[in-house]
Amino acid sequence: AYDENADIFRTTTKVGTGFSDLDLEKISKTLDDYKIPMKSTRVDARVEAEVWFEPKMVIEIIASEITLSPIYSAGLGLIREGAGFALRFPKFTGKIRDDKAPEDSTTVQELLEIYLKQVRQLKKEN
Repeated sequence: AYDENADIFRTTTKVGTGFSDLDLEKISKTLDDYKIPMKSTRVDARVEAEVWFEPKMVIEIIASEITLSPIYSAGLGLIREGAGFALRFPKFTGKIRDDKAPEDSTTVQELLEIYLKQVRQLKKEN
């Protein structure tokens, strides 16, 4: 998620489903050009990765809901101290968003708004 106030990207999930073999091949080839030896200064991640990339590609992910997690940095501390937003059951939709720059991706503020709407809806149902 893009944090427009800090001009950095914050983490929300790991995704491993929804990819076809063709998707994985295309994404892998594209990301090869953006591989870097260490985490970008524009990325706030609480998890370590085997490989880091410059934030250049936007892919579309769907999820069943937004939850709170101590693992991810997007929205860290906005709802509960030590917890950020996490996407539950994330899945790649098959769309690589060549029409969007990384800074056009979902923002931390948008995640907060979606999370709060979700909580209000759950309260209504109970």
